[in-house]
Amino acid sequence: MSASFDGLRFSHWQTELREDGIVLLSFDRQGAPVNAFSQDALIELSDLLERLAIDPPKGLVLRSAKANGFIAGADLKEFQEFDRRGTVNDAIRRGQSVFQKLAELPCPRVSAIHGFCMGGGTEISLACRYRVASSDASTRIGLPEVKLGIFPGWGGSARLPRLVGAPAAMDLMLTGRSLSAKAARAMGLVDKVAEPAVLIDAAVALAQGGTQRPFKQRFMAWLTNTWPARQILAPQMAKQVARKAPKAHYPAPYALIDVWQRAGGKGIQGRLDAERKAVVKLASTPTARNLVRIFFLTERLKGLGGKDHGIGHVHVVGAGVMGGDIAAWSAYKGFEVTLQDREQRFIDGALGRAQELFAKRVKDEGKRPAVAARLQGDLDGAGVARADLVIEAIIENPDAKRELYLSLEPRMKADAVLATNTSSIPLVELREHIQRPAQFAGLHYFNPVALMPLVEIIRHDGMAADTEKRLAAFCKAIDKLPVPVAGTPGFLVNRVLFPYMLEAATAYAEGIPGAVIDKAAVKFGMPMGPIELIDTVGLDVAAGVGKELAPFLGLPIPDSLSSPPEAGKRGKKDGQGLYRWEAGKPVKPEVAKDYQAPADLEDRLLLPLLNEAVACLHDSVVADADLLDAGVIFGTGFAPFRGGPIAHIRATGADALLQKLKALQAAHGERFAPRPGWDAPVLREANP
Repeated sequence: MSASFDGLRFSHWQTELREDGIVLLSFDRQGAPVNAFSQDALIELSDLLERLAIDPPKGLVLRSAKANGFIAGADLKEFQEFDRRGTVNDAIRRGQSVFQKLAELPCPRVSAIHGFCMGGGTEISLACRYRVASSDASTRIGLPEVKLGIFPGWGGSARLPRLVGAPAAMDLMLTGRSLSAKAARAMGLVDKVAEPAVLIDAAVALAQGGTQRPFKQRFMAWLTNTWPARQILAPQMAKQVARKAPKAHYPAPYALIDVWQRAGGKGIQGRLDAERKAVVKLASTPTARNLVRIFFLTERLKGLGGKDHGIGHVHVVGAGVMGGDIAAWSAYKGFEVTLQDREQRFIDGALGRAQELFAKRVKDEGKRPAVAARLQGDLDGAGVARADLVIEAIIENPDAKRELYLSLEPRMKADAVLATNTSSIPLVELREHIQRPAQFAGLHYFNPVALMPLVEIIRHDGMAADTEKRLAAFCKAIDKLPVPVAGTPGFLVNRVLFPYMLEAATAYAEGIPGAVIDKAAVKFGMPMGPIELIDTVGLDVAAGVGKELAPFLGLPIPDSLSSPPEAGKRGKKDGQGLYRWEAGKPVKPEVAKDYQAPADLEDRLLLPLLNEAVACLHDSVVADADLLDAGVIFGTGFAPFRGGPIAHIRATGADALLQKLKALQAAHGERFAPRPGWDAPVLREANP
């Protein structure tokens, strides 16, 4: 059998013939820290499988030779290049063909999975007869392609429904979520879970002896893919998807359901052909191109922070919603945390919310006490002296913050960093009297902390480069995406978001119903409407930001945001704001059926946001257009399928949008005057 490989040299694959006749096939992509399928790797695998088919071994075990994981999927940079060349069809066909050769190999085939197994990694595993996964907590198995605007195209959508049943398979592919080894075993995606030390032994045992899936599992897998089941289930699936993702914005989930409904009963080649045609079509859509770009933006932000943050102990001052949640999240992510406030009752409230977070996030009840123990209330602030990072999260009042720094800084360690969670105050206003400005920065989180991925690292001209690096590394350690921004009023996200919210409040004051305003924004692709957002942020917070930003931007403020709200009417947190809130949901008044929204309402809401994004780029609030798009997407939820404000301006046409702004200026006033920067060449480039 070993003679089959005479004269062949492989760059990405290693083979080992065991004495028992089992071949270990190891993927070790040359020159790459992580296994991802390139076309070179697929071509090599094709050649290798053809040789194996001539003289089949007793069994084949597919494994990764890299310690950090199994296979991350396809090489997305290469995928982008195929899209530019118009050769996505060839790339999809090759992957399907190679994996089908594996599926047809006349011997037992077993995939031995450890660490991440995503996309193409899961798809090649599905082409094996059996799958065994490591019990290690790092093992995650998934098909996240829908998050890139496509769906599994190398046989994943053709094989998974037949393996685990359509409902479970479609849920996995439609959500893009990943599974632990244990959850994958319960679903039937994995045949066995083994300790890392005996993973290969377990895979060899499966190759030698096989296993029989329970009858009920096999029967349901057959039943849910029959023609009647597909006709019943497909519309239900589409209805569920529509609640979260409009078809006009996100076509991939609907295309996946349609392909399964039409072709799910065909033989494997028919299912593969239908899969390939649909994925090739999706890959050329603006949605897919923008979502792939966002993936690379995410990777860029993750890369800003290395591992050397030198932070073990975090001290948070201010146990309000933001401070308490920052403290809880830091403890959840492994840091020792002390939480200080002027009264114990505020600390107790924050610790109670932290317990709710831990109960939701830490699935293993036995591990929760250790996580909770990392967070300690600290009324007297004794933790300041031990902390490597002190985060201030008190009220948005420059005087109060400066007074606090005067008491904190003398007690801090020499190499500790002091960070403020201010949402809009320029750092030059806050650093007065600070003894070590080089170690002072902004670390601006977004609400809710557990859900919002972005943290703005706020710079000022006296800050050391090492401070920014440490904070970026800290953000990475707590699973957040850092975006470095200039310390001017509102920084990036609030500065871009404020004119949008302000115009929504102005429209509301004119008598346009809140539900109508919200509907226009959601139709554009925003995650929630601006009136609901104002209530969610809090009218008190919005008024505070307005006080700081309105003079800077030269914008008039409507009465609803010109002063702090009445007691008990701050929005969602009080149960009453612009809307009434019940069980965490806004109760929006009914709108008359014959009510006609103004034709320019969407433009009135979104163009101020785009206008300010252009100004931020012009003012170098961020280093480049990509960072701006990333910050606004991850900080506001700005329609991801549009690729961010600058990508949207490029796609729509800067000159066309500029004319719309001028029309709004003529109709509604100077708040729509074009901001500096609309003549920048970067706005007229083609989207990458």
